[in-house]
Amino acid sequence: MTPLRRALLASPLGLALPPGLAQPTLAAAQGGADGARKVLRVAFSSPETGFDPAKVVDLYSRTITPHIFEALYDYDHLARPVKIKPQLAEALPEVSADFRVWTIRVRRGIWFADDPAFKGRRRELVAEDFVYAMKRFYDPANKSPAVGTLLGYGFVGLKALRDDAIKGNKPFDYDKPVEGMKAIDRYTVRFTTEQPRPRLLEVLASPDLYGAVAREVVEFYGKEIDAHPVGTGPFRLKLWRRASLIVLERNPQFREERWFAEPAADDAEGQAILARLKGRRLPLVDEVQVSVILESQPRWLTFLNGGIDALATNSNALPQEFVGIAMPNGKLAPHLAKRGISGRLVPNADVHLTMFNMEHPVVGGYTPDKVALRRALSLGYDVQREIATYWKGAAIPAQSALVPHTVGYDPAFKCESSDHDPARAKALLDMYGWTDRDGDGWREQPDGSPLQLEMMTQPEQRFRIFDELWQKSMNALGLRVKFTIGQWPENLKAARNGKYMVWQFGLSAAAPDGETAVARYVSSEIGSQNYARFQHAPLDRVYERIQALADGPERLALFDEVKRIGAAYMPLKHRVHRLEAELLHPWLVGYRKPLFWQNWWHLIDIDHDRRKA
Repeated sequence: MTPLRRALLASPLGLALPPGLAQPTLAAAQGGADGARKVLRVAFSSPETGFDPAKVVDLYSRTITPHIFEALYDYDHLARPVKIKPQLAEALPEVSADFRVWTIRVRRGIWFADDPAFKGRRRELVAEDFVYAMKRFYDPANKSPAVGTLLGYGFVGLKALRDDAIKGNKPFDYDKPVEGMKAIDRYTVRFTTEQPRPRLLEVLASPDLYGAVAREVVEFYGKEIDAHPVGTGPFRLKLWRRASLIVLERNPQFREERWFAEPAADDAEGQAILARLKGRRLPLVDEVQVSVILESQPRWLTFLNGGIDALATNSNALPQEFVGIAMPNGKLAPHLAKRGISGRLVPNADVHLTMFNMEHPVVGGYTPDKVALRRALSLGYDVQREIATYWKGAAIPAQSALVPHTVGYDPAFKCESSDHDPARAKALLDMYGWTDRDGDGWREQPDGSPLQLEMMTQPEQRFRIFDELWQKSMNALGLRVKFTIGQWPENLKAARNGKYMVWQFGLSAAAPDGETAVARYVSSEIGSQNYARFQHAPLDRVYERIQALADGPERLALFDEVKRIGAAYMPLKHRVHRLEAELLHPWLVGYRKPLFWQNWWHLIDIDHDRRKA
């Protein structure tokens, strides 16, 4: 047994935390000196980028924002299958028969958190705040990574307003009324789309992006708005040390909101949570402390020492290298069970993928030789070895962009995306001229010029496993590969700007429909969700039909067509869907894995007596 494994299996009281992660004091463990203040502690495995909803795209920032900002609609915490319910809306929308006009009444008496931007007055939420918040995504000055999604929804007049600002090189006109987003009175907002959009409700249930924003706050803080999120939600930002520590505290202006959910009648776990928490005033905790712990071992040790209340959800998951220790063969380890820790494997609505920049002169392009190269790279990579080595068996091969729990996902669908066939990969390379001309053991490009793949990676130790897997796979094909190391925000920026050759990362579904997964192939999403910068007019037309059609067999068939086009051109290699291992300390009450949303901290309670014990 290795020294590390012996340490991990030892009593947690004997574990020494790495420098900078001090053992929690008794007062801290109890949530305060008097044991009355409740503090939820979680961790991020990668740093956040900022807290302006119009500018963020990373999971970590989008886990913070929905706890500060609120949308018109939200997901029920316990309902499975998922259920969308009103949050800041009075009721579900009034929808026209053609799914083009959505009229929504906003709740009265909702207040923003106090802020100097309001100059000492209380600021009530009004319909115009939703119009302004969504217009900000269209403002070219914000360079919003989510603007492509909204452009795809075709809100009447918004694209023209954006184009006018771009072509005229002038400020975006927030005051110009447009039919697509309109406050028809103080408490009523109306959205109008050019084409039918039957699933617009899912967009309106995205507080991480489309929560209400007060114009006064944005104008008051200007370029510093990333650090000054002000919303109507249960928490407000108390402290931010970039890439280190984020602290949220209870929002004193938060309305009197009571805990309620609607689990299925036969859902024993959900019914038990409901019975324990129903009617309690929100939020249940006073403070949330988010530590950014990049390396896996310190994050694992911090959990064992009680410094993190849970290792759960995409942003705060159990490090993969410890899955075999914590949950051998999918079962919770006895030494953890004795401490009252609970654990389980849960299928994730996510996909981990490798993307090729379709505009790069080496791996990009649509000619047969370039398609053959990408398909050879895909076939040469060993997904099953990745599952065994990195995921410790807690993952399944991915066949397409569509992820579990979403419309369009078919577990029976099979393509070559996850196949490992080095012989076929070599044959493709040979057939299309990617051969070793000078006999040095490395292949050249069809024109004889040198060939070297370049993959962006990150400095954390866990990425070394991926790097080694790719290097071994590519070397077996006679392909050189170079890794360029950068922090997550830097790599993300490079990907959005098309300044890369190959990159790999994970994406989680933000809604129960597969439409957003298809958007990764759509030309209008280049610079936004389409990181591969793939352009294919037939697929763009398929996407338009997917958006407009109501759910049914015809629409499902279109999802399969997207899968086939993606497999043929291979701008994205979808590798795995995770089986996420969740570990919860016994004092954490009310947790249930969120599928398409990140806002759950206000719904969780801390049992002080169990934490003390």
